[in-house]
Amino acid sequence: MPILLCNLIGFLLSLHILACCAAMSTISPGQALVGSNKIVSSNGKFALGFFQTGSKSSNNALNCYLGIWYNKVPKLTPVWVANGDSPLTDLTSSELAISDDGNLVILNKAINSTIWSTQAKTTTNNTIAILLNSGNLILQKSNSSDDVLWQSFDYPTDTLLPGAKLGWDSITGLNRRLVSRKNSIDLAPGRYCEELDPSGANQFIITLLNLSIAYWFSGVWNGQNFPLVPDMSGTLLFNFTFVGTDQEKYFTYTSLDDTMVAHHVMDVSGQVQASIWLESSQDWLLIYAQPRTQCKVFAACGPFTVCNDNELVFCKCMKGFSIRSPKDWELDDRTGGCMRNDALDCVRNKSTESSTDKFYSIPCVGLPHNAYNIEAANSAAECEIVCLSNCSCTAYSYGHGGCLVWHNDLFNVKQQQCSDMTDYNGGTLHLRLAAKEEQGQNISVRGTMIAISLGVTFAILFSLALLLMICWNKRKRYSFTLVDAQGGSGIIAFRYTSLQHATKNFTEKLGEGGFGSVFKGFLHDSTAIAVKRLHGVHQGEKQFRAEVRSIGVIQHINLIKLLGFCSSSNRKLLVYEYMPNRSLDIHLFPGDAETLSWNTRYKIALGVARGLAYLHESCRDCIIHCDVKPQNILLDESFIPKIADFGMAKFLGRDFSQALTTMRGTIGYLAPEWINGVAITPKVDVYSYGMLLLEIVSGRRNSQRRCNSIGDDDAYFPVQVVRKLIVGDVGSLVDHKLHGDVNLMEAERSCKVACWCIQDNEADRPTMGKVVQILEGLIELGMPPMPRLLEAIAGGSQSSQTFKLEGLSQSFYQQ
Repeated sequence: MPILLCNLIGFLLSLHILACCAAMSTISPGQALVGSNKIVSSNGKFALGFFQTGSKSSNNALNCYLGIWYNKVPKLTPVWVANGDSPLTDLTSSELAISDDGNLVILNKAINSTIWSTQAKTTTNNTIAILLNSGNLILQKSNSSDDVLWQSFDYPTDTLLPGAKLGWDSITGLNRRLVSRKNSIDLAPGRYCEELDPSGANQFIITLLNLSIAYWFSGVWNGQNFPLVPDMSGTLLFNFTFVGTDQEKYFTYTSLDDTMVAHHVMDVSGQVQASIWLESSQDWLLIYAQPRTQCKVFAACGPFTVCNDNELVFCKCMKGFSIRSPKDWELDDRTGGCMRNDALDCVRNKSTESSTDKFYSIPCVGLPHNAYNIEAANSAAECEIVCLSNCSCTAYSYGHGGCLVWHNDLFNVKQQQCSDMTDYNGGTLHLRLAAKEEQGQNISVRGTMIAISLGVTFAILFSLALLLMICWNKRKRYSFTLVDAQGGSGIIAFRYTSLQHATKNFTEKLGEGGFGSVFKGFLHDSTAIAVKRLHGVHQGEKQFRAEVRSIGVIQHINLIKLLGFCSSSNRKLLVYEYMPNRSLDIHLFPGDAETLSWNTRYKIALGVARGLAYLHESCRDCIIHCDVKPQNILLDESFIPKIADFGMAKFLGRDFSQALTTMRGTIGYLAPEWINGVAITPKVDVYSYGMLLLEIVSGRRNSQRRCNSIGDDDAYFPVQVVRKLIVGDVGSLVDHKLHGDVNLMEAERSCKVACWCIQDNEADRPTMGKVVQILEGLIELGMPPMPRLLEAIAGGSQSSQTFKLEGLSQSFYQQ
C-alpha cells in the first residue's frame, strides 16, 4: 500500500510539473516537455513543442519534430526546427529537457540516446531555456540573464524572424543563413540557400547548394535597401537594417506593428517569400517573392523538364520522359525532374555502327546554360550528326550562335514566346529520343500534315467562293483579309476601304482625343466595332505602334480588346470591340446619361484596379498606362470597365523598376514625378487612379469647386476628402445624385485608398495589386496623411497641425 501511494504521488507530481511547464515560457532542470505539451512566449505569439507534419517515414511511422511555430495562427507554420534531419517516430518515448551538463536536449528514452543537443559550452545544469517574445529560444544560466549560452536565432532553419540576424559573426565563426526544406512535409535541409555573398559584397544571394550556383542577387546595400528588391522601397510594414563591421556583417528587420504576424521564408520552391497573416481570410498573404517568377529559380523543375511561368502547373516533362518521383512533385519538390521512358540506342547497343535515335524539336525555349559550342559544324545537319555520334549528347541547337550541344541532364529549359527569342537566350532545342518515341511523333506529324493540307485546300476553295460572292454581291459593305499581324494572336489586318464601308465613311463619331477620333462601325452588318483613326503622320505612327504593341498581345477582362488594325501609307487605324455604354466620364459628370448606382461604381473601381494591376505585375513587360482618367475607361453592356487608349503607354523590362521619359498624360491626373522631371514608375498610374477613384465616389471633377459653398467645401476636392475623413463625414463626399443609397464602409475605404494613392512621395503609395486587395476587403487601411503638395496647390491656409489628431495612425496597414 505505501508503494502504491508513493507511485500515485509521483505521478501527480509529474503531471503538475508538466502543467506548469506548458503554462510557462521556460524549461528548467527537472522539467521535461513531452507529447502535446508546449511552452508559450509571454506575449502568446510563439510556441515550442513537438508537432507532426502528417508525413510517414520509410517504416510507415509519422515523422515528428521539435520546433517553434506561431501560436495564434491556426495554420501550422513552423519557424524553427531542431531535428529537421532526424525526425522522431515515437513521441511517447521522446522528451525535451535540460541534461546533466546543462544543455537542452531531445532524448529518446526507449533507446537512451540523444537525438539533438544545443551543444553549448556548459558543464553543470544550472541553466534554463526560455522562449522569448521574439520567437528566439535561448539557453542561459539560471542565475544570470545576461549570460546567454545558446540561442536559436544563431541557427536559423528556413525562416528569418523580425529581430534575427542573417549574416556572419567573425568572432564566433557563425554564418547565419536560410536553407529550404526538402519538401512540404519533410523538414530536412533542402537544395536552396539564402546567404550573405561569400565574395564579401554587401548583398545576399540565393544558391543551389549541391551545384554551388547562385541564381539570384539582391544588389549591394545602398544604405536604405537592396536595389534589386524593389519591394523594400517605401514599405510601411518593416524597418530594414544592414550592419557591416569588423566583428560582424548581417541584415535584420523589425516590424513596425507588433500585432502583425510576418513570415520571411526560404521556400521549398527556391524562392524567398515574405507574407503576413490576415485574420479576415485566415490565410497568409504573399507580399513579395524573389526571384519574382518560379522559372528563374535554377533547376526548379529538375532535369528534362520545360518550365512555363504562364501555366498553373509550371513544370512539365519533355516528350519521351516521365516524372521521376510523383510523390515528391505532390509535395512541391520537383527538383528530381523527369526520367527517360526508353533508353537511347547508343546506350543500349554500343556495337551498332550507327544510332537509330531521332530528334524531337522544342521551339521557342530558353536554352540550357551549359552548352558546348561546336565550331566545326557549319549547318544544322552537321550539328545533328555531331550530337548523334556522341552517346552522352542529349540535345543540340543550331542558330546564329552556331552549333550548340548538351551532354547528360538538361536543366532550365524555359518556355518563352517566339517573339522574345534572341540569339543569346533562346531558340529551338532538338531533344534526342529513342526511335520508338519518335515513331509516335512521326505518325502525329503525318496526321498533322494531312490535316494542314486539307485545311489549306479548304481555305483555297473557301477563298475562291468568297471572292465570287463579293463580285456578285455589290451591296456587300466591306471585305477584309485575315492576315495574322501578331504571330498567331488572331488580330485582323483590315483594308482601309473595308473600314470606310464599315463606318459609313467615318460618319458616326463616338469621340475624339488628342491623338485621334473614334467612329462606330459594323462587321458583316451585325458585330459592332469602334474604329480609332489616328491624327498626324509622325505622331500617329508612334501612337499606332504603342497601342498595337501594348494591347495587341494581352488579354484581360478589364482591358479593351484589339480586334485589328489598318496600316496604309499615312493612314493608321485601330479596330476595337465596341462598348455600348461609352466612357465612364459620360456617366459620372453632369449630363443626360444614366446615374451609376453605388454598387456599379464600386465594381468599376475594382475592375479598373485589377486591370492596372495586371498591366503592372502580370505582363511580360511592366506596362505603365500613363493616362488613366474617366475618358479612357469604357463600359460594356454590363458596365464592366475596360481600360482603353494605350497610346501613351510606357514599357519597363522586368529588370528595371523606373524609366526617364517625356511628360505625358492629362492635367489633373499627373503625379508630381511628371512635373519634377524625375524617373517614373508604375506609381504614376497609382496616382492617376487615386484621382479617378475620387471622381467615381463624388460624381464630380476633382478640379471643380462648389461656388455656392463656403469653408472646406470650397477647397480643392482631394483636400476636402482628407478633411472629411478625419472628422468622420464620409457621407458628404459621395455623389448627391445617389440620395444616400451608399455603402458607407465601402465609400470610406475608397476615399482612404484614393488618398493613399495621391501621396506626394511615390514610396508612400500602394501598388495596384495592394489596391485590389484593399478594395476586396483583405487589408485594412490606416488614416491617410494630407498630401502636402495638393494642399499647397489648393492654397489651403489651415495649419497642418489641424490634421495631426491624437491617435491618428500614419501606418498604411493596420491588422
